[in-house]
Amino acid sequence: MRLYFIRHGKTAGNLEGRYIGVTDEPLCAEGREELMLARPPRASLVVTSPLRRCVETAKILYPTVVPLVCGGLRECDFGEFEGKNYTDLSGSEAYRQWIDSGGRMAFPGGEDMAGFTARTDAAFEELIPKLADETALVVHGGTIMALLERRAVPKREFYDYHVKNGRGFAVELDGGVMRVIGRL
Repeated sequence: MRLYFIRHGKTAGNLEGRYIGVTDEPLCAEGREELMLARPPRASLVVTSPLRRCVETAKILYPTVVPLVCGGLRECDFGEFEGKNYTDLSGSEAYRQWIDSGGRMAFPGGEDMAGFTARTDAAFEELIPKLADETALVVHGGTIMALLERRAVPKREFYDYHVKNGRGFAVELDGGVMRVIGRL
């Protein structure tokens, strides 16, 4: 089964380098314009996070497909870092510790990587029986990275699967295992 993981379009927070996880931020004008020029892969089913930036992206890329909304695929909760960028956090001891952990320690007041990955993976596992060949999953960068780190072969690290807004990966799903076959 072929799946397409597509990161949502740009938001104002993305342009400012902010940690935007649970904030329900809309696409910015630049993000909408870029998506309108995109040539997304064909999809008979679209699955999306409930957050506005993903729902808007799905509607722009797949205007004739009513998306299936999956709450478990929402972005990580960045806790105290939510809405802030590197400049805002540069003097924070908690931020330095998080950076020193390679981004693996829990966000203060937010999710830890293990919990986030387990949540997104459990949501994906529940979706598998509903998926169709050529399904587009319009989700968050963190969600894509978590799912591919956990399921893709050959095994790669979380940040190896980083993608820009409006971009993503094509994968073949077989028995719950994903093989990355290309970038979008």
